[in-house]
Amino acid sequence: MLRCFSYCFLLMVLAFAACSPNNVEVDDRLEKIFEANGVKGTFGIYDNGQGSFIVHDLSRFKDSAYLPASTFKIVNSLIGIESGKIVDEKMIIPWDGKTRQIPEWNKNLDMTEAFKVSAVPYYQEVARRIGKDTMQRWLDTLGYGSRYNKAVINTIDTFWLDNSVKVTADEQLGLVKKLYFDQLPFQKRTMRIVKDVMQQEKNANYSISYKTGWGKTENGNALGWVIGWIIENQHPYFFALNVEGPADTDMVKVRLNVLNGALDQLGFRKGKK
Repeated sequence: MLRCFSYCFLLMVLAFAACSPNNVEVDDRLEKIFEANGVKGTFGIYDNGQGSFIVHDLSRFKDSAYLPASTFKIVNSLIGIESGKIVDEKMIIPWDGKTRQIPEWNKNLDMTEAFKVSAVPYYQEVARRIGKDTMQRWLDTLGYGSRYNKAVINTIDTFWLDNSVKVTADEQLGLVKKLYFDQLPFQKRTMRIVKDVMQQEKNANYSISYKTGWGKTENGNALGWVIGWIIENQHPYFFALNVEGPADTDMVKVRLNVLNGALDQLGFRKGKK
């Protein structure tokens, strides 16, 4: 069942084209996708051409803030490149020799590889090189994580993982939308590099770019993110997915199951949008 609303706050956050009674649709049919995967959460997708927005659980999307987890690699990459701490997507940071649970992390990685396998150690080193003061200035400039409270960095190499900085799903969607259109306060080269490494799939029907995230909420639940965009017929749609489940949830699998289920439910990936 679709329910229509008018919410000017979404227009402000996402820069929607007009405040009309029909620009926000709450699609209750998406609930079954979350339930089938044993999680709760929210999903929103914005049609840039039509200025329309489809969402499941609007309250969670706009009002609830969570740790960004590895979706912060988007911002970390942008700041790293802009500040010169990441030279380009081919810059290697040597492995520190510590064996970690994810085998792909246990080697020298360049930025492209680190982004694709979501290597926490690589980006922790990037954050340390950027430094707390510079990172804080950029978060303030971007307004990152400040929808309800100013984002304050406690520990430079864990603040996006330890619940000390939180973001809402609508902030996440606004971030990727501004990145796509080069509307963030970075050089175009910086944004181009990050957009290139975000691309996950491209074929005759569509291309899709995103960053995933996985962390633990303060109550110990597993939290997952997928934020990015899908392009069909040269037309971009921006999305943010936030899912939460029991601590033992296989979030690597579940978050993409929910994303793919939602996109299929809404008729994407067929080249007909």
